[in-house]
Amino acid sequence: MRDAVAEERDVQAGAAWTLIRGDACEELAALEPESAGFSIFSPPFSALYTYSDSVRDIGNCRGDDEFAEHFGYVAAGLFRVLQTGRLCSVHLMDLPTSIQHNGHIGLRDFPGLVTRSMCAAGFIYHSKVIIWKNPVTAMQRTKALGLLYKQVQKDSSMARQGIPDEVRTFRKPGENKARLKRTPNEMPLASDKCPDGWDKRHNWQNYASPVWMDINASDTLQRTSAREDNDERHICPLQLEVIRRCVQLWSNPGDVVLSPFAGIGSEGHEAIRAGRRFVGVELKDSYYRQAVKNLTRAESEMDAKTLFSDPVAFAEASQ
Repeated sequence: MRDAVAEERDVQAGAAWTLIRGDACEELAALEPESAGFSIFSPPFSALYTYSDSVRDIGNCRGDDEFAEHFGYVAAGLFRVLQTGRLCSVHLMDLPTSIQHNGHIGLRDFPGLVTRSMCAAGFIYHSKVIIWKNPVTAMQRTKALGLLYKQVQKDSSMARQGIPDEVRTFRKPGENKARLKRTPNEMPLASDKCPDGWDKRHNWQNYASPVWMDINASDTLQRTSAREDNDERHICPLQLEVIRRCVQLWSNPGDVVLSPFAGIGSEGHEAIRAGRRFVGVELKDSYYRQAVKNLTRAESEMDAKTLFSDPVAFAEASQ
């Protein structure tokens, strides 16, 4: 089978972004220490999905133990590159087991695995938000036994709830010297205090909620152009509104936002639109090429001159 990732390292850049085609572990080790103000990403979900046949692909593992070993190097690299007192948000979900692969039907605590790896690298487990997903849509997509209505009629001991997305956020210990201050104009307390024309979702009460009920699961970058015929079964993009909220809450205008698994550039797309800079790493060539297009387009839609002359005004104008 043809290797679906590029054999050679490559770097593409714009005025506000840099994207590297390469191995996340190697590239994180080459970045400047304490150079990123925030990190957000969706990692490969252990061995659940096959993204490529490369031996460098962290998703090509024989199980959770092997994934945890490899992810530990990524977590250590993130700890080194992130600024003291700053945060890293990771998109996660419990993973279903199957009789074919696991000998039973149930769930695996993948968020717990990643949390243990991040804490072992030195991070503090900071927060968690649940992202609601429609169980009917999940049933139609996955045909999961536990979500089928006929299973309730047959034997409800095998019925279960849908699996929500999570964003778990981790903090690098120490004092954050660059305060992340939000004014009432930037983040009103509640929807009824939002200025006219403001997106009513972007208020503190929504951000502080432990469950985000209003995330549109289809609010993602177009991704079919990054698919290849023989080396993947699924792609799980992080919703743009989730990225938007995390970037707005946990980074400052002008900060470097880092993604070690950049995919097709979703995190960078929203970072640029929020007046931040972006550094991403992506191993798979088709994703890398699509990410370059998406980041170039995002930057062309924004006023790069304003970004560098007045990043605060740029961030406010982009809301």
